[in-house]
Amino acid sequence: MKMSWLKYKEDSDSFKIPEHLGFDVFKVEDLEKTDEEIEKLVKKRYDTIILSNEVAGFSESIIKKYAHSNLVNILITPSKKEE
Repeated sequence: MKMSWLKYKEDSDSFKIPEHLGFDVFKVEDLEKTDEEIEKLVKKRYDTIILSNEVAGFSESIIKKYAHSNLVNILITPSKKEE
């Protein structure tokens, strides 16, 4: 299993533990390019991609595309920020 995490570059709260343990945590520079970043990870053969809630909000079409795929699992983590 090849797993990655994807968060916004300004997000300092999400995925701290995987990042400190040396896992593949990628940062999206421009949220409008979230779909492109997910496609890059799929091409690199990541079969599990975990998105922060903030990033997932910019990727409805790609998430739907892979919703029933056997190639990749896309998981969305809930936001920790209380409103």
